[in-house]
Amino acid sequence: EDAHEAEVMFRLGAELVRLARDAGHEVTGLSRADHDVTDADATRRRILGARADVVYNAAAYTAVDRAESEPELAMAINGTAPGVMATASAEAGSRLVHYSTDYVFDGFATEPIPEDATPAPVGEYGRSKLAGELAVKAAGGRVYIVRSAWMYGLHGSNFIRTVLRVTRRDGAMRVVGDQRGSPSWARDLAAASLHLVEVGLPGTYHLTNDGDCSWYELARAVVELAQIPARIEPITTADYPGPAKRPAYSVLDNRRWRELGEPPLRGWRDAVAEFVAELGAR
Repeated sequence: EDAHEAEVMFRLGAELVRLARDAGHEVTGLSRADHDVTDADATRRRILGARADVVYNAAAYTAVDRAESEPELAMAINGTAPGVMATASAEAGSRLVHYSTDYVFDGFATEPIPEDATPAPVGEYGRSKLAGELAVKAAGGRVYIVRSAWMYGLHGSNFIRTVLRVTRRDGAMRVVGDQRGSPSWARDLAAASLHLVEVGLPGTYHLTNDGDCSWYELARAVVELAQIPARIEPITTADYPGPAKRPAYSVLDNRRWRELGEPPLRGWRDAVAEFVAELGAR
């Protein structure tokens, strides 16, 4: 899972670069190998030197379980570095789009969570991401905080690839059925993020594909779409324990996006269908 989440953030950045270039923008895309976000001086120099219209921070420590034993590293990447970026972006006159997560909430909600709900993270990963939100707000400037959830992207490991691999091999899979969220394709999030800075004022926004499901329901959809004759068995979170506590309910209400007059991002199943078809064509 940790590899999946790290790959997702890489794919989000890659999708941002590709879509922005396709739209005719001049883009500089930096990977982890190109730049260490925990080097504050280097980050400041790069942002001040670029004087970009918009800086997108898709860098993150996303190993949810490992964050429980590496809280300092998670905080350095997710909490401290975004504040440095926000301060430098404000000085450069650049807008900043900073990505956050459903993990800033405790998972006890029973209906979609709006942007103004009070955060209450229950693990080190969520705490580090909330610290990042607070840091970019404190820095001032024109900042967009975009929270998403259950992201997946092309290439590398991810939940959907795991379902395809395991069910084709074993003909069955046990999947957690008591956690609900909105599966969100990095491509759709990237497109919405690029549009957001054109139509919306700075602030906090939730952006996810429309609708919600459990991991079990997502797995069932994947095997149906891929036409794999496999059995998916629902289990509880207690049956699949891990170091980090995960939100039982993390469906985000994209309320501020709707208030801009924008249509919802396409339904999660439609996005997954295109994603599975694209994987099959590779």
